[in-house]
Amino acid sequence: MSDCIFCKIADKKIPSKIIHEDDKAVAFEDVNPQAPTHVLVIPRKHVASIAELNAADSGLLSHLMLTGAAMAKQKGIADSGYRLVVNTGKHGGQTVFHLHVHVLGGRPMHWPPG
Repeated sequence: MSDCIFCKIADKKIPSKIIHEDDKAVAFEDVNPQAPTHVLVIPRKHVASIAELNAADSGLLSHLMLTGAAMAKQKGIADSGYRLVVNTGKHGGQTVFHLHVHVLGGRPMHWPPG
């Protein structure tokens, strides 16, 4: 999608601190971190939200989650704990309508989250 900021980051049309990329996903530092470690993992394919996925997309979703776990390990927060979050829709807190997984850690997380 031509006007999607995350598509532009994946295509390297907008500079970002990319820490991982492969044929299916890109991971980069969040510009507005909500925790000491805050990484976003996005699919290269534009998908507005998790609500648009179906059973055929299970491999993509699995890849995003496994990449998130790998980013937690790379950032040194895997042993202390971290949170993987997918916000969906306006009321779910989604502000960029390109599916993304937040990897949050580096401090204690509380429940409920907000």
